[in-house]
Amino acid sequence: MQQPVAQPRQLTFRAIVLAVFLAVVLAAANAYLGLFAGLTIATAIPAAVVSMGVLRLLGGGTILENNIVQTGASAGSSIAAGVIFTIPALVIMGYWPDFKYWWVLGIAGMGGLLGVLFSVPLRRSMIVEEPLPFPEGKAAAEVLKAGDRAGEGAPGPGLRILAAAGAIGALVKLAAASGLRVIPDTWTQAAYLGSSRITAFIGTNLSPALLGVGYIVGLNVGIVVLSGSVLSWHIAIPLYQALFMHTDPALAASIAGAPPADAAFAIWGAKLRYLGVGAMLIGGIWTLFSLRKSLLGGIKSGLAAARRNTAGVAVAETERDLPMKWMLVALVLCTLPLLGLYQAIVGQWHVSIPMTIIMIVAGFLFVSVSGYLAGLIGSSNNPVSGITISTILFASVVLVLLLGKSGLTPVGSGGAPLGAVAAIMIGAVVCCAAAVGGDNLQDLKAGYLVGATPWKQQLMLGIGAFSCALIMAPVLNLLAQAYGIGAPTPAHPQSLAAPQANLMASVARGLFGGQLPWSFIALGAVVGALVIALDQWLKRTGRRFRVPVLAAAIGIYLPLELMVPIFLGGLLAHLVERFHRIGADDEDGRDRVHRPGVLFAAGLITGEALMGIAIAVPIVVSARADVLALPEALQLNQWVGLAILALVGWLLYRVGRKAEQVA
Repeated sequence: MQQPVAQPRQLTFRAIVLAVFLAVVLAAANAYLGLFAGLTIATAIPAAVVSMGVLRLLGGGTILENNIVQTGASAGSSIAAGVIFTIPALVIMGYWPDFKYWWVLGIAGMGGLLGVLFSVPLRRSMIVEEPLPFPEGKAAAEVLKAGDRAGEGAPGPGLRILAAAGAIGALVKLAAASGLRVIPDTWTQAAYLGSSRITAFIGTNLSPALLGVGYIVGLNVGIVVLSGSVLSWHIAIPLYQALFMHTDPALAASIAGAPPADAAFAIWGAKLRYLGVGAMLIGGIWTLFSLRKSLLGGIKSGLAAARRNTAGVAVAETERDLPMKWMLVALVLCTLPLLGLYQAIVGQWHVSIPMTIIMIVAGFLFVSVSGYLAGLIGSSNNPVSGITISTILFASVVLVLLLGKSGLTPVGSGGAPLGAVAAIMIGAVVCCAAAVGGDNLQDLKAGYLVGATPWKQQLMLGIGAFSCALIMAPVLNLLAQAYGIGAPTPAHPQSLAAPQANLMASVARGLFGGQLPWSFIALGAVVGALVIALDQWLKRTGRRFRVPVLAAAIGIYLPLELMVPIFLGGLLAHLVERFHRIGADDEDGRDRVHRPGVLFAAGLITGEALMGIAIAVPIVVSARADVLALPEALQLNQWVGLAILALVGWLLYRVGRKAEQVA
């Protein structure tokens, strides 16, 4: 009888320690980036490069050991996304005065573990039997293979690119308005046009991290998000000023005499960002409807594979998932604490039990949606916030029926409605599960391509996710004290916008006695339906350019200045492709070409985000937002900041042109 071939080392002690360390660092960085810009990035590729460099210094590591490190480290982006998209809503609504450690740990930790468990039965259908592209998983596998071919020795050019870009991103962040204040955070130009005082506004954030985000997501997504912002800021705001401002005398009085940029932001914040809410809602519903057949097929395939495993059929090491019986035990162990958490909020078993059932059902459903979308467009573009809004809306409708008038009962330090708090709690767990589930399948794709053992990856991601959950509350409290979260205040004029959390809070409050501009939400839903119709026409005619509705909705909902550098980064990625003359179908060539640029972009994002965390420490310790600010005589104007951003863009383009192996 032929003996099975032993696999190289995978789940080693040093791999686990390195993965946990990277996961925690990247979770903190992504928490800052998500609160600042409403976006997080998948961290598998930079984690793989760092892992190869570190393990080489420790004597070398196998490709599967490096894969385990990037699997665990990638939990940093998924847990951060699940937390910052939802949990800050509890502070914004006034339920918590700050972030409660054990509550955040319970929500994020249990939600993350549920994401791992729910994604296991989906692996075969989405990766093996009807494989989806999983672009970031494929790219991570290519980086791992290149590193394995390079052999042992000093850290290669990939790690040097990542480190250099990280230093650039960190230095620009240190020089910006939250640090030394040498340069401002934004470049803007605004004016009133004519006697009707219509606002004309252009601007861009000067963040290298957003430029890097744009390079990673590409020109297609960059055009779509910028188009959404143009619709909101250059069409909807002027139309509202010209035709409807007289219908809202309170808003008109609040902006009388204000600078044009401030007037535009006031109108957008009070009314027109809700166009994005409506577009997100219709986009989430459409996503569920369009994936219904794929979800059902994936569930059937996963359960069939589990039955084969339990029947004693020999299964290859590269096909072994976590055992189904242990998954069910773990599911119960995760569910019971969440049931207790919900009971602590509402104090009514006839409400907390249905809340838990909603959480389980919605969790599995939306992990499936998240995994499918991650397979199509990548984890960085995965619209987890749209998924969460759908959950909160459905949960709110059920809670209105269960709680009745008691859903309006004020709870917490700020008197948030009980029903709104309960809906956010459900949405937070589902959001963490969906983010981790999509990321898990992305990592399993990379493991499938390099011959890894699935159950070891699934276990590592669970360890990484729970490790990240341990530090999320302290990181959030640090950022809240240093910068502020939500609407700007005199104490924190440059607060972190937390756009998704603000959106969750607005929707939940609006459904429990609050005020929402439902006409704008309805109009946004119509806009979303038109975008869906356009995207379907592009699909039928075989066009490469697509218009994902949730990307357009994010563009409508977020400020214009955040979308401009994302578009510019996507344009740089397109120019790099043009320089190398990569064909439309040459995916392997495209991966090779973009690898140096993607690493440089990831370095910009990571460096800026980590510096944002570092700057927060002296601000909190001194209780002064300007503790690092240089004298005004040394502070430069916004044009210098624009020139610096242009220089960073030029460097990104030059690095992207170097089509070389970077491991």
